[in-house]
Amino acid sequence: MLSVDNINLFYGAAQALRSVSLKAEIGRVTTVLGRNGVGKSSLLRAIVGQQSIASGAVMWQGENISTLAPYQRAKRGIGYVPQGREIFPLLTVRENLMTGFATQGRATRFIDDEIFSLFPVLAEMMGRRGGDLSGGQQQQLAIGRALVTRPKLLVLDEPTEGIQPSIIKDIGRAILYLRNKGEMAIVVVEQYFEWARDIADDYVVMDRGAVVLAGERKDMVEADVRKKLSV
Repeated sequence: MLSVDNINLFYGAAQALRSVSLKAEIGRVTTVLGRNGVGKSSLLRAIVGQQSIASGAVMWQGENISTLAPYQRAKRGIGYVPQGREIFPLLTVRENLMTGFATQGRATRFIDDEIFSLFPVLAEMMGRRGGDLSGGQQQQLAIGRALVTRPKLLVLDEPTEGIQPSIIKDIGRAILYLRNKGEMAIVVVEQYFEWARDIADDYVVMDRGAVVLAGERKDMVEADVRKKLSV
């Protein structure tokens, strides 16, 4: 289980996160909602180690990983799909996927066919350069690359941003498939409320660097959440 406990994060003198707490369990999807600039991406960067926290703790499977480098967290099973995808445009689809081998031992340095079952277009375009793919195809590639690392925690930042509706549905189905396997915890930052609601088991709403609403989807009062997203 991931447990983020009262973390504070600063960029210089500006405080981006204020005593933020979050939990994500294996076999469940936790969605993080909020308007632009409220700290959602900063929270994910704190989880994966791209940004240091000033206080609090990030716990993963009972270990305090707050001071570990991103590659050390990746080796502990934390996969990250960043906002903007950040694929390598000059590398082929195959080569982009193979960058996920960096965290793997020799025996697991292969691309699981399950990735191609989730995103068949990747199998069709293995020789194409990443920069030649559409935005939606690049997003599928970014998720596939994260899955090559065989994560136990999958963290996705705005996976539907700038993506056509058909691929948004494909990404939603993939996330629910991975959730239902019961082998990983999934944290998704998202602004598209209906999509985030439909994939969520648990939710967190942020505003001005703090968590202002949280709970299980079954107990969500949609009007309260929408109000926080529109203020």
